[in-house]
Amino acid sequence: MAEWLFEEGIGEARAALVEGERILAARIELPDSLRVGTIAPARLRERQVAVLEDGSELLLDRAPPRVTLGARLTVEVTREAIPEQGRAKRARGRVTDAPAVAGASLRERIAATGLPVIEPRAHEADVLEAAGWSEVLEEARTGEIAFAGGALRMSPTPAMTLFDVDGDDAPDSLALRAATAVALAIRRHGIGGSIGIDFPSVTGKAARQAVAAALDAALPPPFERTAVNGFGFLQVVRPRPRASLPERLREDPVGAEARAALRRIEREPPSASPRHRLPEPVRARVLATPDWQDALLRRTGRLLIFE
Repeated sequence: MAEWLFEEGIGEARAALVEGERILAARIELPDSLRVGTIAPARLRERQVAVLEDGSELLLDRAPPRVTLGARLTVEVTREAIPEQGRAKRARGRVTDAPAVAGASLRERIAATGLPVIEPRAHEADVLEAAGWSEVLEEARTGEIAFAGGALRMSPTPAMTLFDVDGDDAPDSLALRAATAVALAIRRHGIGGSIGIDFPSVTGKAARQAVAAALDAALPPPFERTAVNGFGFLQVVRPRPRASLPERLREDPVGAEARAALRRIEREPPSASPRHRLPEPVRARVLATPDWQDALLRRTGRLLIFE
């Protein structure tokens, strides 16, 4: 039976849906993020831009009628901010009359699935790593995803997330296996919005329909898709309430690597060497974030010493 593994880590919360020592879904949430479902007071700064009390901007779905600029209103977050190279998509929302409430945290969202939630401790066996946590992070960072007989290259872009399929097998067989691999990767990395998949060119309508059916069988709803065209391209559209794992890690790669390093250090046995060697940018980020150092000291009772 599938179960969630959850860790309230240093600098991030992380969760993985695991079944049979395999990660089906991996999620990371940063602290103080503006979450979907948050209802809060704001002021209208532009016709469709509201500013919350903490300074967060919200792009409204429509300009509120009979509300002047600078007026107070209550808004609900319907999509979190999406990081992109060079700029970020602002969080989206709508005007509401509902009372203020905080949006559900990652821990609350996974509990709402009804599946068991396990919170392993740092001194226990690292079941998250045993299930392949580092490998999933590496997929998200590099976009390189291997599957039996081929490989995917995942490329987040401002317009869509693209998957390119490569392999040496016959096109029909390769495309069938790739369809399942892409569907699993979409779920594993929490990818939403517009998704393009460039399959090998498959000959014949029946073969193209079989590729689409394989994706349908492995990708949980809701989603919409096109057919596989004669050039092997298929497009999927899924809800996009928050950033995917690749977008989250690529937003701040040094910070992501620093948080991963602190996770490893936290799990070292008391007998391990107290000195640690990290790449200079990662070391600098840790030293520049006293809250992370204080949290590690509280959790381990050891000072962080760098070589």
